[in-house]
Amino acid sequence: MARIHIASDHAGFALKSELIDQLVAQGHEIINHGCDQATSCDYPDFAHAACTALLADAGSFGILVCGTGVGMSMAANRHAGIRAALCTNEFLARATRMHNNANVLCLGERVVGAGLALSITEVFLNTAFEGGRHQRRIDKITA
Repeated sequence: MARIHIASDHAGFALKSELIDQLVAQGHEIINHGCDQATSCDYPDFAHAACTALLADAGSFGILVCGTGVGMSMAANRHAGIRAALCTNEFLARATRMHNNANVLCLGERVVGAGLALSITEVFLNTAFEGGRHQRRIDKITA
């Protein structure tokens, strides 16, 4: 089972809460970095908290949820060592783990429903990085 740093803003709060319930039931360890209610807040604060903790916690994953997933992915990818991917289907989740070794999954509550979000999350967490030529490309990401 995985250790997962999870965060959302107000627009992703409901989906994050559903994901936490499902992931805990599956035996994953969840570290919730907020927000803790659906009151308006700023997504970068929560993305930065989760990504900072993830970088200090080798082998863990991150899940970030906002309305579209775009803002969270932009904030997360400002951190060296974070490879955050906005995924709207299982194919993207599988490919980004296999080829990009993504360590943060970004989801949009207003884009995907809870059932699809859980399916995307399961694929993301259960897909291994292929390494090889893909590692060479990842090594070129950091400018």
